[in-house]
Amino acid sequence: MAKTLIIAEKPSVATDLSRALAPKLGKFEKKGKTRDSQYFVNEHAAITSAVGHLVELKMPTGPNGKNLPWKFDVLPAIPSTFELQPIEQSEARLKHILGLAKKKEYDLIINACDAGREGELIFQYIMDIGKIDKPVKRLWMQSMTTKSIQEAWDKLRDGKEMENLRDAAKCRSESDWLVGLNSTRALTCFRSRHGGFNITAAGRVQTPTLAILAKREREIQAFVSEPYNEVHATFDVKAGQYDGKWIDLNFQKSESQPHGRAERIWKQEDADAIIARCTGQTGSVSEETKPQKQIAPQLYDLTTLQREASSRFGFSARRTLQLAQALYERHKMLTYPRTDSRYLPEDYLPNVQTTVEDIKKSSHPLSQWADDALKKNLIRFDKRVFNNAKVSDHFAIIPTGRVVKLSDEEAKLYDLVTKRFLAVFYPHAVFEVTKRLTTITTPGATDTFRTDGKVLVELGWLAVYGRSLGVAAGKDELVPVEQDEAAKVSEIHREDKQTNPPARYSEATLLSAMEGAGKLLDDDELREAMSERGLGTPATRANIIEGLIRQKYVAREARELYASGKGLRLIDLLEEMKIDPLISPSMTGDWEAKLRQMEQGQLSRDVFMKEIVDFTEDVVGRARKHMDAMVNRSFPDLDCTCPNCGAESLRTTDATYECRNPECKFKISKYIAGKELTPDQAKTLFTSKFLEEQDGFMSRFNKPFSAALELKQDVSKTGKLGKWKTGFVFPGDEEINIEDLTDDQVVGTIEHEGDTHKIYETEKAYILPTYKTDKNPDGIRVSRRLLSHEITREEALTILKGEKTAKIDDFVSNRTKRKFTAFLLYDFKEERPTFEFPPRKFGKKGAKKTAEKKEETKDAE
Repeated sequence: MAKTLIIAEKPSVATDLSRALAPKLGKFEKKGKTRDSQYFVNEHAAITSAVGHLVELKMPTGPNGKNLPWKFDVLPAIPSTFELQPIEQSEARLKHILGLAKKKEYDLIINACDAGREGELIFQYIMDIGKIDKPVKRLWMQSMTTKSIQEAWDKLRDGKEMENLRDAAKCRSESDWLVGLNSTRALTCFRSRHGGFNITAAGRVQTPTLAILAKREREIQAFVSEPYNEVHATFDVKAGQYDGKWIDLNFQKSESQPHGRAERIWKQEDADAIIARCTGQTGSVSEETKPQKQIAPQLYDLTTLQREASSRFGFSARRTLQLAQALYERHKMLTYPRTDSRYLPEDYLPNVQTTVEDIKKSSHPLSQWADDALKKNLIRFDKRVFNNAKVSDHFAIIPTGRVVKLSDEEAKLYDLVTKRFLAVFYPHAVFEVTKRLTTITTPGATDTFRTDGKVLVELGWLAVYGRSLGVAAGKDELVPVEQDEAAKVSEIHREDKQTNPPARYSEATLLSAMEGAGKLLDDDELREAMSERGLGTPATRANIIEGLIRQKYVAREARELYASGKGLRLIDLLEEMKIDPLISPSMTGDWEAKLRQMEQGQLSRDVFMKEIVDFTEDVVGRARKHMDAMVNRSFPDLDCTCPNCGAESLRTTDATYECRNPECKFKISKYIAGKELTPDQAKTLFTSKFLEEQDGFMSRFNKPFSAALELKQDVSKTGKLGKWKTGFVFPGDEEINIEDLTDDQVVGTIEHEGDTHKIYETEKAYILPTYKTDKNPDGIRVSRRLLSHEITREEALTILKGEKTAKIDDFVSNRTKRKFTAFLLYDFKEERPTFEFPPRKFGKKGAKKTAEKKEETKDAE
């Protein structure tokens, strides 16, 4: 009998499907001996799942079939067909799914992956790599409740309906691959032209996002603060006192003074003159009071939810997405979160009414407002909430009505969504807004002071948020006055202030900038009009930000994000190369809009990919041209005697300072730890063999540091002089002279090849000055601090005697910033401390943990 195979995106969803579909297909039985082979089956269907992405685009190979070399002559890498390969860590799961899909008993396959572009890609790549050619239908779920799953099952879509979404998913994947791989390799080749391997990651979306932060950082660095003054006064009237701020009623914005405001006074003498003529004076009062309606904010899409969670709770965009996904998938309390719509379908009113009923019946604190909304018959059709034209693949994020116990963070996010869901059906809130002007007329001058008041007179939707009638804050409360009442100045003073640079981006404001293709928009309607031209999608923006932080292009400090020195240098380099499109948010926004058009069948895959290929070729061409120009550039000779042979001058190239004497091998790199050695610095170093402390060096972990430089020559065992090289001299380095060491510093000895070597303990290290090697001609030295751990005397003696320490729990990885546990040893062959890790049970995460161990080992080097 023919059967159906259902493929979900994650194991937890497969479990939910087996329960929800049992009434329609029959009870499912769990099968499979291992975690990677488990699935659900009955006589009609089987349900299995991926674990996210199982397949990826294959890396290109060189002409010899090996890995593509990091050289310009193999770029751009543009395959005629994109090949796929299994992701190594989940290959067993892929084999399991393909094994089921190829069985003859399954004649229909249902794609039950997440209902969006990425879910479509995960499923299609599985079908493509397995060459599965069977009929496909789509289970399109907006919520993970049993009812929603069953409704989606009753409305299965034909697989052909998803062709446009499938094309857009593949184009997104392939364009990111093409632009990311070729841009990264071209920039890396350029930056590695002086030797070494300076990986320089770039991408179709992440680099324009970095450019937004770099632009703001430059504005802050270039900002020159200006002093200004404000004049504040306190006025006496019959009913009491109120405060006012001097304003210029004729103020207009001016390009010559971009920081101008009506209340700002740029000359202190002008402020003092206002104080002098207004002190003790009486002014006349006029005021205008009018109601101000405030409508409830629209429902959440993912980006607005991430912005508000960042502003209110300090959640990162990534954390908000994780919480929303858990509320959707695990707890089934929210609808699908990866949405860019803030509307519901026009036929969804009955579902909303049912959801509000469910919230009312729950024990949740917001149940009282659900009850209130139902009693007042507020849950009605409104085009601002229900609008088919504004619903894409998914509708706005709303609660499902199910309520279970949540963690503190989950509860905060659920409350945000549920309050907004209920509030959107409530009427406007109404404020009474008062604008009071106090005018003082003196001979030859008229001065005006402004006072604002705001009182909430009708709660409306703000009741859901716990607001009360009355003033929002003490400053908004105004004592009453009569029209044209006299107000006497009882106190007046000047406040001295400074203009401030623009604020750094937070995740909330950066998400707004990405959503508006680089335009930081506060207006919701304008932002919505620009939404199809945003950087990335609501589902990918969090990962883009985290990727920039992980690559150390961006740093996070409290709630602020800023471009690091490394990030600024990348944008500078792209500007030098005139690769403006790679840093243009608007161009990348246009591409995102075209992907949306493709989803809607308005643009072909071939047209889009041709534009991406042309762009990729242009990026590589510009980078190659810039490198050729730099390499072939002529530099003046360095007027300095060669330290090696005494020649009168040295030749300068793009990469080195080197001797013109063909028989002399003196050559020193022009770039040391990411910092350029200027001609004057080089001359000092080559003449005196020492250059005083300099800023701007970068460690291999992309951390800036300062150091002095020394020029020295290698010496072989036989005493023969060898290659010249530069070395760092750090401030505070111990300069130990063996003759200065005393016996009371000896903490132990070790035997080596018949010799006894004393171990001395100094302020910063444990040293064996007589244990000399080619690598350490001054003896072995072990720092007393390693990866944040203070090495004890007992641990030092243990490792220097060739043994391993007990487990140490407080090492901190330089790369991940996470603590890890290891045994410490000393590798006498490599002449450095090393680690041995406790044995662990390897399961699903074994490969990842192995990679982490390798990373931690590198941190110790």
